[in-house]
Amino acid sequence: MQLFRFANPDYLYLLLLLPVMMLLYIVNEIRKRKARKKLGDPRLINSLMPELSDSRSVVKFILLLFAVLAGVIMLSRPQFGSKIEDVKKQGVEVIIALDVSNSMLAEDIQPDRLTRAKQAISRLVDNLDNDKIGLIVFAGAAYTQIPVTTDYVSAKMFLSTIGPEMVPKQGTAIGAAISLGIKSFTPGEGKSKAMIIITDGENHEDNPASDAEEAAKAGIVIHTIGIGSTGGVPVPVFSNGKGDYLKDAAGNTVISRLDEDILKKIAMTTGGNYVRASNTNIGLDQIFSDIRKMKKEEIESTQYTEYNDQFQFFAALAIFLLIVEFIIMERKNRRLANIRLFKFKV
Repeated sequence: MQLFRFANPDYLYLLLLLPVMMLLYIVNEIRKRKARKKLGDPRLINSLMPELSDSRSVVKFILLLFAVLAGVIMLSRPQFGSKIEDVKKQGVEVIIALDVSNSMLAEDIQPDRLTRAKQAISRLVDNLDNDKIGLIVFAGAAYTQIPVTTDYVSAKMFLSTIGPEMVPKQGTAIGAAISLGIKSFTPGEGKSKAMIIITDGENHEDNPASDAEEAAKAGIVIHTIGIGSTGGVPVPVFSNGKGDYLKDAAGNTVISRLDEDILKKIAMTTGGNYVRASNTNIGLDQIFSDIRKMKKEEIESTQYTEYNDQFQFFAALAIFLLIVEFIIMERKNRRLANIRLFKFKV
């Protein structure tokens, strides 16, 4: 089965030049005829100009018209599809749940926890091939930032815009992120599904252990990355260009500490791994190497058609028509007027 398409269809708008050219030609011919009538009797004028040929002018214009038509088609790059095949991609689905609470602005991981996590995720996306990736952001509530996709360019674009201001309710609801992640994977049995949670582990809103059990029942492996220090550091905030530290209702400086226990429990419940991030290594590469060992499933099937350019014919036709149009003169040639190649005496 042959498929046809134009590689550059926008050039087809140039076909609007054809009716404009025809209109201008008709207006010009009317103007020339009126000018001849003003000189005198048309029959007398024609006898005084025997070389004048209205038909040659029409032929030249038609040739020019078809040359422009062929040129526009050439620019639009007509192509015929010569091959259709199914391309099946195999990989795993990975959803990253990123903590964007204010505590992720702590600077015990340089330049701060959130920025380093985003940098690590960006590098991870660069190394993806056929795998699908999704992104969930959470603080006091969880939101889908990027549905599972293979559009890595868009994923990186959205990743750069992530910040604490995206989630109006502050806090750390790891359980909400897990619950949303369970619903975000592509439905179907037997698919390889993994989730990576990057957080400081200070859960204040729910019970993530029970949500981890639900994820395990759904066949989802959850890996956790603890980012921050167990000793605790203050959380910087900026207001009106001035820097300060986050304070509680009593005016005391809030200290953010990494809670490793809950993160280890989540990973253990689902058969995943826990990694503690450091200034030199966030731990995403280590976890993703484990994800790579998971059984790859068919995650996408697309049809691919190989197209071959056919513009060469139209380019040659346009050039040929322009040459013929140039050779044909608007006036008759006296030397050639008596030549009759197809006229015979009887």
